Amino acid sequence: MEYDYHEAMKLANQICFPLYAAARNVTGLYTPLLKLLGLTYTQYIVFLVLWEKDGISVSEIGEKLMLDNGTLSPLLKKMEQAGYITRERSREDERVVVISLTEEGKTLQEKAKDIPLKAAACVSLPPEKAKMLYDLLYELLDNQKN
Repeated sequence: MEYDYHEAMKLANQICFPLYAAARNVTGLYTPLLKLLGLTYTQYIVFLVLWEKDGISVSEIGEKLMLDNGTLSPLLKKMEQAGYITRERSREDERVVVISLTEEGKTLQEKAKDIPLKAAACVSLPPEKAKMLYDLLYELLDNQKN
């Protein structure tokens, strides 16, 4: 079978487009919820990491969120200026910057506790399909690492 680049170049035949559009739609669901807290989506996912494990390095946060230092550094600086986190050099290795939540950052978790439930309610997929999608997306991400 001969490669048909005309067919391959159709938008309907691109896996990247529905992934891109779905990602924009889903993250967009969070915008009005996060706006009430004065947060961006990227700040929110940083908080999710820190609420799970406080006092971790910038590189650990970047690894978990698949974000580079160039994206994280200005974001963390703003979060520090807002009083949510502290950034300190590690005593063991001065090249490592450790991010810790302030009391205000910890308190924000209580204010944000309903966001996952409210956002999930806007995604009209039955739980088993949502789990299947979640698994497939992580499989795709894991394959990209290798």
